[in-house]
Order: sequence, then structure tokens, then C-alpha cells
Amino acid sequence: MTIKVGINGFGRIGRNVLRSAVQNFPDIEIVGINDLLEPDYLAYMLQYDSVHGRFKGTVAVEGNTLIVNGKKIRLTQERDPANLKWNEVGADVVIESTGLFLTDETARKHIAAGAKKVIMSAPSKDATP
Repeated sequence: MTIKVGINGFGRIGRNVLRSAVQNFPDIEIVGINDLLEPDYLAYMLQYDSVHGRFKGTVAVEGNTLIVNGKKIRLTQERDPANLKWNEVGADVVIESTGLFLTDETARKHIAAGAKKVIMSAPSKDATP
């Protein structure tokens, strides 16, 4: 069974989630990435990493789509997670890696947008488990 994952925040952690999924976990499919930066810059940062080296695969951009090893990933530039429409890409899990939405209330915006679960990449700022 394939697990469909969305990534909110494509900095160091978000990019490493994608790299790991693509290179090590064929049962994980990245279906969406939300980041405020331009798509071409996101592709560049994925391709060239000063710590992990060059990405071992193909990376291209077509409009608001990142194509990694031939697989299309929807790109969005939303500030509010409630507007991300994770249900449109079938995201089962969202990796919250912006460092901004770390409370129960703000993380639940991903669920309201259609995700089934949210994984925070940093400690929560409240009692969220």
C-alpha cells in the first residue's frame, strides 16, 4: 500500500524527507509540496545540497509541478495551511516542516484541508502529542 505524503515547508527537513522517500522508500509517494519560494529555486535546492551532495535522479519544473524521476508533485505557495487542499492530491500524511504550525490548533488546519495525519518536524508549542 502506497502512503501519499504532502510536505509543508521545503527547507532542509522537507527536502530530506523527499530525498529519503524517493531513494529509500518505494511505498511512499510525495504528492504535494507547499513552500513560498519559486518552483525553480525549490528544484535547484533539491538538486544541489552542500551536505548531501547532488540529487541522484532527475528534477524538472513545469509550471507549478515539480517532476522528480518522472513523478509529478503539485507545488503550492500558500501561507495558510487551511487552503492547501490536500484532499485534491490524496495526501494521507502531511509533514509540517516550516517550524510555524506547531500547535494543535494550527496543525489541524492540514486535517481540515484533507490530510488524515500531520507529523511535526519540531517540538510542539503546546500539549500536542
